[in-house]
Amino acid sequence: MLTDEEVRKLALLARLELSDDEVAMVRPQLGSILEFVESLSALDTEDVEPMTTALDVDNRWREDELVPGLSNSQALKNAPAHDDECYLVPAVLGTAATRK
Repeated sequence: MLTDEEVRKLALLARLELSDDEVAMVRPQLGSILEFVESLSALDTEDVEPMTTALDVDNRWREDELVPGLSNSQALKNAPAHDDECYLVPAVLGTAATRK
């Protein structure tokens, strides 16, 4: 069975903030999940072929087709800030790029 501290560590790794009540509620649920996963390791899978999906389907790939892209004005239409050619964004590294 998991300890409260282990549940808190898992929550931290998952970027979750759990109250003490939530930790107490989640602990037995996580414990039963881990027990189930552990029980799967007892299964003999020696003659089982690896597969990518449980469904017996083939991928249905469509042919690549060349289609027209957006014009510059269409691409910039909903941009919060732009000039005639480009999106305008705040400087990320503290220095604005200069245009030549």
